[in-house]
Amino acid sequence: METSTLKNRHRDSGLELFRIITMLLIVAHHYVVNSGLTEPGGPIGLQPFTAKSLFLLIFGAWGKTGINCFLMITGYFMCKSHITLKKFLKLLLEVEFYNIVIYIIFLIAGVENFSFIELIKALLPVTSVSSGFVSCYLLFFLLIPFLNILISNIDEKQHLRLTALLLFAYTILGTIPSVSVTLNYVSWFSVIYFVSSYFRLYPKKIFANKKFWICSMLCSLFVSVCSIVVMTKIYTYVDKELVRTSFYFISDSNKALAFTTSVCAFMVFKNLNIRYNKFINTVAASVFGVLLIHANSDTMRQWLWRSLLDNTGAYSQRLPMVILHAAGSVIAVFSVCIAIDYLRIRFVEKPFFVFLNKHLDKVTAIYKAAEDKICGRLNIGQSSNENK
Repeated sequence: METSTLKNRHRDSGLELFRIITMLLIVAHHYVVNSGLTEPGGPIGLQPFTAKSLFLLIFGAWGKTGINCFLMITGYFMCKSHITLKKFLKLLLEVEFYNIVIYIIFLIAGVENFSFIELIKALLPVTSVSSGFVSCYLLFFLLIPFLNILISNIDEKQHLRLTALLLFAYTILGTIPSVSVTLNYVSWFSVIYFVSSYFRLYPKKIFANKKFWICSMLCSLFVSVCSIVVMTKIYTYVDKELVRTSFYFISDSNKALAFTTSVCAFMVFKNLNIRYNKFINTVAASVFGVLLIHANSDTMRQWLWRSLLDNTGAYSQRLPMVILHAAGSVIAVFSVCIAIDYLRIRFVEKPFFVFLNKHLDKVTAIYKAAEDKICGRLNIGQSSNENK
C-alpha cells in the first residue's frame, strides 16, 4: 500500500506543476481584461497594433484555456476517485472563508461600502450559474459522482461518441461566428470531464507520445498567437473598439483553439513523469486559493489591478517596463496569494478538520439516515401508487 501511494505521488507532480502554470495564466488573463486595458477608450483600444498592445493581448489571452486545463486535471483524477463529504466541505469552506474575510477587510479599510446585496453575495457560495467560475465549479463538483456512474456504465465507443457529439455542439458550432451557442460552465465542465476521463480510462499509445503532444501544443500555440495578431490588425481598420475581442478563437473555454491548446498542454505535462516534489505539490495545493483571493469580487478587481498596481498607468512606460510590470505583477499576486492560502491551510483548515474529524462520522451517519428516510418515503409513495 505504501509503495503504491508513493508511486502515485511521484506520478502526480507533473500535473501539479501544470496546475501552477495554469493558475499563472489565469492571473495574467485577469491582469489584462480586469484592469481597463482593453475597455473602450483604454490604452490598447486606442493603440491596438503596437508592440506593447500586442504583447499584452498575447500575454493575457490564455485565461479561458487555463480554465480548461484546470478542469482536465480535475477530471483526470476524479474519474477514479470519490467525492466525500470531507472533500466537498473543504472546497465549500475555502470559498466561504475568502468571501467573508475579504468582504470584512474591505469594509474595515473603507474600500467597500456596506450594502445588504454585497453582504448576501459574501455569504452565498453560489452567486452566478451562467458564467461565474467558482459558483459553477462548486455545482460541477457535486455532479462528479453522477458523471462517474455514467462513464462506468458505458463502453469505450459510447464514451467516445458522446464526447464527440458534445464537442461538435459546444466547440465546432461554438467557434463558428454565425452560430449562437450559449455556454453554461456547469455543462461545459462536464464536457471537459468526459474528455479527460477518456484519457485516463482508455490509455492509448498515442497518449504517451511526448514528441507528438509537444509539437501539437506548439502548433496550437502558434496558430492561436497568429489569430490574435491577425484579428487585431483587422480591428485597427474596422473598429478599434473591438480590439478586446482580438482573441476570439480563445475568448471562451469552448472555442476551438482554447480547447485544442489545453488538451495538448495537458498531455505534455501528463507525460512529464516528474518525481514527487514537495515544493511543487505544496504550492499546487493552494492554487485554487489564488483564484478565490485575487478574483474574489468586482471590488477586489478594481482595487488590485486599477488602484494598487495601476496597469493602465504602467502602459505609458516603454515596452521593457511594460513587460516587467506585467510579469512582475502576476508573479507577485500569485506568490502573495499562495502564501496567504498556505497560512489558511496550516492555521485554519487543518485545525478545523482535526476537530471536525472527531465528529464527522456522526454527521455522516445523521446525513445517511436522513437520506435513507427520504428515499424510504419515496419508495412507500411509489408502492402505494402501484397498488392503486
